[in-house]
Amino acid sequence: MPALAGWLLAWALFVTLGALGAPVALAFAGATAAGAALATLAHGRWRRALVMAGFPLSATLLGAANALPAWGWLAALAALALAYPMKAWRDAPFFPTPAAALHGLDDVVTLPAAARILDAGCGMGHGLRALHRLWPQARLEGVEWSAPLRLLAGWRCPWARVRRADMWAAPWTGFDLVYLFQRPESMARAVAKAERELAPGSWLVSLEFEAVGLRPVARLQGAGARPLWVYQMAGQETRPAGGHGPAPGAESGSTARRRRR
Repeated sequence: MPALAGWLLAWALFVTLGALGAPVALAFAGATAAGAALATLAHGRWRRALVMAGFPLSATLLGAANALPAWGWLAALAALALAYPMKAWRDAPFFPTPAAALHGLDDVVTLPAAARILDAGCGMGHGLRALHRLWPQARLEGVEWSAPLRLLAGWRCPWARVRRADMWAAPWTGFDLVYLFQRPESMARAVAKAERELAPGSWLVSLEFEAVGLRPVARLQGAGARPLWVYQMAGQETRPAGGHGPAPGAESGSTARRRRR
């Protein structure tokens, strides 16, 4: 259904732009970019790829792209690169945070009312919205390298400060909690940055991928959900986490597991 909806909306935009007199190349590029943006709502790499590629492939097979000049394909690729530049693909392209992915995190992590929370690589703002539901009084910030995604995140999360920046260059100093949803290849870099810049007692939260080298305070996972790894930086005793029994090395399950240092 997400793929079908994405294809239909991309085609609708293509037809509408054509009816308004837009050049074929501009209509094609706009529809391709719209499909790429809608792909962020699909779950799984292959599904996102299908949503993204559906319009240009179907347009070619149906002959709608016959009138497209050679440079029109470059315009479509440029629109895609603008939506998600190559630099960002080294991190975690098109991995939105599921709505319930952070459920139970506030039972483990205790933050002051005006805590500063950073979503490093916030995309379209899915993680920011999940964090806001847990800590509505916190000062939420997001960094995103893609300019269009940054604008979308700012529009979807008006209560957060969202800026365009490289998550690896932007400092994490001063934040009480940093949340990220990366990929295994970039987690070592995240661990090094957290150890270098996060203050003792602050928190690092990683969805799905373990921060190898840090000792987890908890591993949360509901039925069928991605694991959520919770770390507190060394130098301060772990704050109490109500309702979660100690289970060092325990297997994942529907309840939270915690290890005390």
